[in-house]
Amino acid sequence: MGRFVIACYRPKAGKREALHVLMKTHLQRLRAEGLVTDRKSAMMEAQDGTVIEVFEWKSKEAIEAAHSNPQVMAMWSEYEKVCDYVPVSSLKETKELFAEFEPLNLTES
Repeated sequence: MGRFVIACYRPKAGKREALHVLMKTHLQRLRAEGLVTDRKSAMMEAQDGTVIEVFEWKSKEAIEAAHSNPQVMAMWSEYEKVCDYVPVSSLKETKELFAEFEPLNLTES
């Protein structure tokens, strides 16, 4: 059974566009490793520029396998150069009853 996750990527100073470029291939790269479903992700942006992505791993085992997959580890290293991973609860919008975010329409390349 699939596992939905909410991942939050806060761009480092001056790295917003670089993060957006990486986001365009995120799911494609995970799919190539057989780790996520074919379901499209939902991407949005918080007021502070944090990118929020909701996507579906194939299973809990797929999530665990990602942590020892060389391709995924290399991708995560690229992300660490341009953003910090932050908990969704750190976003100002989540303090509201209905958290609102701007749609982020990045097409996969």
